[in-house]
Amino acid sequence: MRSILSSIALIAVLVVPARGETPEFDVVVFGATPGGVTAAVAAAREGAAVALVEPQDFVGGVMSGGLSFSDSNQTDRRTLRGLFEEIHLRIEKDYRDRGVSLPYQVAVKDQTHWTYEPHVAERVINALLAEAGVRVFLEERLRSVEKADARIQALVTEKRRFTARAFVDATYEGDLMASAGVGFTIGRESRATFGESLAGRRYPKKPVVLDPLDSQGRPLPLITTVEKGDDAAGDGDVMTYSFRLCLTKDPNATPLTKPQNYDPARYELVRRFVAAYPPKKPLFDLYPLPGGKFDGNNSIGGQISTGLVGGGNRWCSSSYVEREAIFHEHRDYTLGLLWFLASDPAVPESVRREMQSYRWPVDEFTKTDGFPTALYVREGRRMLGLFILTQADVQERTTKDDSIAIGSFPIDSHDVRRVATADGFVNEGTIFPDRGVGGKRGKAYQIPFRAVLPVPADCRNLLVPVALSCSHVAFSSIRVEPTWMAIGQGAGVAAAIAARTGRAVQDVPYVDLRERLLKQGQVLDLPDVP
Repeated sequence: MRSILSSIALIAVLVVPARGETPEFDVVVFGATPGGVTAAVAAAREGAAVALVEPQDFVGGVMSGGLSFSDSNQTDRRTLRGLFEEIHLRIEKDYRDRGVSLPYQVAVKDQTHWTYEPHVAERVINALLAEAGVRVFLEERLRSVEKADARIQALVTEKRRFTARAFVDATYEGDLMASAGVGFTIGRESRATFGESLAGRRYPKKPVVLDPLDSQGRPLPLITTVEKGDDAAGDGDVMTYSFRLCLTKDPNATPLTKPQNYDPARYELVRRFVAAYPPKKPLFDLYPLPGGKFDGNNSIGGQISTGLVGGGNRWCSSSYVEREAIFHEHRDYTLGLLWFLASDPAVPESVRREMQSYRWPVDEFTKTDGFPTALYVREGRRMLGLFILTQADVQERTTKDDSIAIGSFPIDSHDVRRVATADGFVNEGTIFPDRGVGGKRGKAYQIPFRAVLPVPADCRNLLVPVALSCSHVAFSSIRVEPTWMAIGQGAGVAAAIAARTGRAVQDVPYVDLRERLLKQGQVLDLPDVP
């Protein structure tokens, strides 16, 4: 994705070894997602020499690649301190120093949206990494892993070979984990696997009544299957991927234009849908941002939105070249949908006028003409580790003896499939947010150290804070950047301890890990008052 996924330049020039050299570190973090950033900074602050290795050419994952407000508005922010809070305080200061007032205060732990512009998040993250002394290596695609005696000896990219005492896989996909031979799963478990009521296939949305077939009797584009299957069964499918759009109504910004490869036939299902159910606003969610901008998100409650349902199922098993093609598929679908909503006569005129008012900001994603650089990979592989978190651990068995972070985002899954029926279609896989505290945020639960640890026979010097060990249902709560950032900090400190002491990561004493995490400001215990 080198030609596509680009971003603004780093604020600090980081000297890296020449191609082919073997840089040596105490800790190597693969994946500059927000969880990877906090893992790297946390390890560096423990005195470790840290490399942050990223396949793309920017840091911050979706936080700087499009997602422009923190999903912590649905969490218990009292439990999100440490580096998560520090990064947001730095964002707040960045705006304040430029005389910009934000509609929130990070010190106030309410449910207000903590919003920011993508380029501001990237600037803050780069500064944080530079101050911590983390060496950043961009455009480093994973080629192979050298391993001996259940330990990773080296991470080999297309450019160079990295050695370290401890490694952290912070990718959304779990790529390092998989390459290292660590057991994993992908997709959804059956209801019987862990006794989860939210597992299996789910149909919480009302069926849509329209003709889902073309003139030859074939399903229209954007229908993913004609087979409902066993409701209680699992499968290998993941929740929908999309882009988090950054839009503006500034008349001097770049207007939406007709994509060169726009095919109106691809949107026939959308055309029939808006004819049968005329919308009063665009088919995606919009949140106001600083700078007169808007964050556009796939609508979890929508029947058709910016998410390409079923489009991400091959992502994790694909090569980088194949992922570039999948990225293009999602990009083309998104740009085509925006143009359809702005121009097609089937769309109500009021919605067309509103869509025509949106534009691409000139100061965001400048190398990609304003289009986001990160595909929102909501769900990838999940490790089969020492402890598998399930629905019960999120809703009932919320306390753990080896807590490294607190989660509290509600269980929340976007659509997984769009199933053609005899008289229309029905979206499947959605889990609407279960907000247990006054309908505003999820229930707090402890995330155990064991959930980021592989079984020792698989690997003894790897921690996995993003593609961690959990079921699809539990992951549907864990899967947001605030929680990943907290877990990443826990994994980073543990990696530094393992590297310093020479211990296997499974043998890091929890009492030592807890002490160091508390010193770094991490919250490990559940709040006294719900």
